[in-house]
Amino acid sequence: MLFDGVGRPLRPAEVPLPSPGPGQVRIRVAACGVCRTDLHVFDGDLRRPRLPLVLGHEIVGRIDAAGEGAGALGPGRRVGVPWLGRTCGTCDFCREGMENLCPDAAFHGYTLDGGYAEAVVADARYVFPIPDEYDDAQAAPLLCAGLIGFRSYRMTAGARRLGLYGFGGAAHILAQVAAAEGREVYAFVRRGDETARAFARSLGAVWAGPSDEPPPVPLDAAILFAPVGALVPAALAAVRPGGVVVCGGIHMSDIPSFPYAALWGERVLRSVANLTREDGVRFFETAARVRIRTEVQPYPLAEAQRALDDLRAGRVRGAAVLLIE
Repeated sequence: MLFDGVGRPLRPAEVPLPSPGPGQVRIRVAACGVCRTDLHVFDGDLRRPRLPLVLGHEIVGRIDAAGEGAGALGPGRRVGVPWLGRTCGTCDFCREGMENLCPDAAFHGYTLDGGYAEAVVADARYVFPIPDEYDDAQAAPLLCAGLIGFRSYRMTAGARRLGLYGFGGAAHILAQVAAAEGREVYAFVRRGDETARAFARSLGAVWAGPSDEPPPVPLDAAILFAPVGALVPAALAAVRPGGVVVCGGIHMSDIPSFPYAALWGERVLRSVANLTREDGVRFFETAARVRIRTEVQPYPLAEAQRALDDLRAGRVRGAAVLLIE
């Protein structure tokens, strides 16, 4: 399914089967999650995609061909392909273990073709073996909602009371990890969405309520997955002095002005950008230990446009996943 530019619906297309080059593998796609970042690319919030483009960066499938120097991952191995697809390896950020900030990075479903297709080529260094405990559809949301959520979660180390704003793909995964590790999860959802409140409580949240209301107790930390800048002052007000607010999305609407008193008290406001390979290794070790229940809403590949529309309208519970047959 090809994306030709803002204002144009995705269209079905036949394109040549890609061949893996040196250090690359080709993956026959079984499932691909539909992420809010895909929606940001489609809607033009992220303004420099390579066109025409195959969206998708929560990719699960099996390697069917490998280029020279691709390493130990050979044909038949089930792997996942995330957002971060390539880095330069030589800049200061790469050398210091912060490859997620590499200025020459490339990204699946943005500057590299992604997984809304039957096959994709990926750098073998940036794919991850998938734990056997998860089937293809269940595993797909782990490749971004899980990975970016986990990187955001790492920024809240030591927080006992954790707030999650926007209870979608990332939050429903992260809530289970946090609850399994003994943290108290406070879920913030759209006002009046009783289904989302019940869903959050079923996954271990001790409280679920509207995002425009304060929690019943001060939080140690909060993570914002909803791309709504107006929630930043609300989250700062919800955390105690010394607490941290993490913005987990790649795009967010403008943050309104707020009084310095909301930040004062050594509160911290920070963003999370992309992911590192270490994040992937650590997260999938966690996923093998904590049996995460991913709630997926399946769509056939031909209905990728409907999946994007449903995600925008809030009609997806958990994570939308394209199944490629």
